[in-house]
Amino acid sequence: MENNQGRNKTSKKTILFQALVIVILIPAALLLSWKFGDRQYYLFSVIVMILIMLPFFIRFERRKPTSRELVTLAVMSALAAASRAAFVMVPHFTPMTGIIMITGLALGAEAGFITGSLGAFVSNFVFGQGPWTPWQMFAYGLAGFIFGILGRKGLINSEKRLPASIIGGLMVLCIIGPLLDTATLFLISAGVQHTSVGAVYLAGVPVNAIHGLSTFITIFVLGKPICEKLERIRIKYGMMRETDEI
Repeated sequence: MENNQGRNKTSKKTILFQALVIVILIPAALLLSWKFGDRQYYLFSVIVMILIMLPFFIRFERRKPTSRELVTLAVMSALAAASRAAFVMVPHFTPMTGIIMITGLALGAEAGFITGSLGAFVSNFVFGQGPWTPWQMFAYGLAGFIFGILGRKGLINSEKRLPASIIGGLMVLCIIGPLLDTATLFLISAGVQHTSVGAVYLAGVPVNAIHGLSTFITIFVLGKPICEKLERIRIKYGMMRETDEI
């Protein structure tokens, strides 16, 4: 009984720390990267990655994460990055966000956030690194994190593909896409007018719609088979048990 209470307290502290990192520390790093302009985007990308990894290592500190867990996250991050590069000839159509959300659904919010952030960073070695990189890391990571929480709460699952696919597409259209559009505003030179703000968000609607459609298709087609594979790996090797407490 005391052990359970201790684990619950630890879990709550970890979740609070995660919220602090995602809601306060990472946005603060993004604002600093904007202040420095395009001179230090590699530095701030590394800072964002360190902030992303902190909750992961703190959460797994007591039970020592196995190499299988780290390899699985690395593989999913690489898969997400490769899926973005594979559709480079189709503007704005990227299965990457769908892969990230599926990872969050299968392995938990933390795994989703890490996969999204690292996937964005790695894929930009193909698409180009820049001051937008930390923003993309945060946006794509947030997609995996939110989907992981929704899955943990039982609001979505891989068996009901259509609801999960619709929610994923709407998340991109209403949250992830506008967040990336907001990054564009910060990267524009000083003196942005209200009309410019409206124009940026309006121009982003068709882009976000295509992005949302690709996310819908990815989750609908690949959500169930990938979740089944990851679930088998998780059960076989006893992985990601702590993420179940989110």
